[in-house]
Amino acid sequence: MINVEPTIYRLNNGMRVSYLHDPSIVAHLGVTVLAGSRFENENEEGLAHFLEHCIFKGTKKRRAFHILSRLDSVGGELNAYTTKEEICIYGSFSKEHFVRTSELLADITFNSIFPEKEIEKEKEVIIDEINAYLDSPGDKIFDDFEAHLYKGNPLGNNILGTANSVRSFTREDLLNYVERFFYPENMVISFVGDLSANKVISRLNKDFGFIAANGVKQHPITSKGITPFTIETKEANYQTHIMIGGKAPGYNDDNRRVMTLLVNILGGPALNSRLVLSIREKYGYSYNIEANYTTYQETGYWFVYAGTDPKYKKKIVQLIKKEIKKFINQPLTDNQLQKAKMQLKGHMALSMDSNAGLMLNFGKSLLVFDQIDTLQEIYDQIDQIAAKDIQELAKIYFHPEELSTLVFNVKD
Repeated sequence: MINVEPTIYRLNNGMRVSYLHDPSIVAHLGVTVLAGSRFENENEEGLAHFLEHCIFKGTKKRRAFHILSRLDSVGGELNAYTTKEEICIYGSFSKEHFVRTSELLADITFNSIFPEKEIEKEKEVIIDEINAYLDSPGDKIFDDFEAHLYKGNPLGNNILGTANSVRSFTREDLLNYVERFFYPENMVISFVGDLSANKVISRLNKDFGFIAANGVKQHPITSKGITPFTIETKEANYQTHIMIGGKAPGYNDDNRRVMTLLVNILGGPALNSRLVLSIREKYGYSYNIEANYTTYQETGYWFVYAGTDPKYKKKIVQLIKKEIKKFINQPLTDNQLQKAKMQLKGHMALSMDSNAGLMLNFGKSLLVFDQIDTLQEIYDQIDQIAAKDIQELAKIYFHPEELSTLVFNVKD
């Protein structure tokens, strides 16, 4: 087994760096900041995502065109994304363009000036993005489910914000957000590529090492817990969309590996998951049926999603609950458990097959855990899981009284 193990360094100002040497002509560099949407204040819904868009609109020495062309002109790619917990800005490039990429990312991250004219244009782009999302019930149900789970907490807010909140943002709001979150203790850099550690760290010190540390790491507003709900609305066009799920361990909980294995057996990406074999293969009630598990610092949630013809709605809900109940009443056999572990390990190995994915995952792991587990360490944790661990966890998180249900019915 190939065991990928990055090295962790610190720049002169204390900023953490994940470095992995890989003999490829393509390299990847990313900056990840603990500044996602769950850190927004009450009047800032969507500001983190808006910042991610506007950060490319001009710096003290570059206009938007020059930012967007800097890597593209040499065949590289520049991109960014926002989640509930982080903002990430990253580039993929031929290794000879590392210096160009490092300097560009540092310029974007710390020297963006957010020109008023560009801000106003980008508001319309994001409002169009919001409208497109509202037009897609198959996407909207995921965010609405989370909004009901975490009602009253920033975790429940849509990352995109609302049209009204986006229209209210000012240049001062963006500058204040950068000042609050963009400093060494609250961010990490990750690199994967065929350059020596000395060269990478030396250059990163030059481009990022001038930012002063302030001794603080941000902590989000803690979720107060999840109250189960059952809600049905009419928002669908052709299919009925169904989500069933509930609370789950956060990523600081020792049970997160057990929960990952449990949800993977139920409805993970494999074609032999229990939900696929039952609802899709045996009965043909749904083309898209899946289960997933999302973690945050102190909380998490799991869910099953299905899109179906309205006439199968009740049957699918019954079958989902039947499969869920099995984990409570029937412990896995030794053979089932070993096959499930082997499958999960295989999925994790496949996820290590992309250097860009490795770079992003290492950044996230270093940011939230201050360490990066090797694949072998993860395998060892999976091997320690017993059938009774899965059944006991199912009794807690799959209990009927803990289930929440959201259904988008077809409009009349």
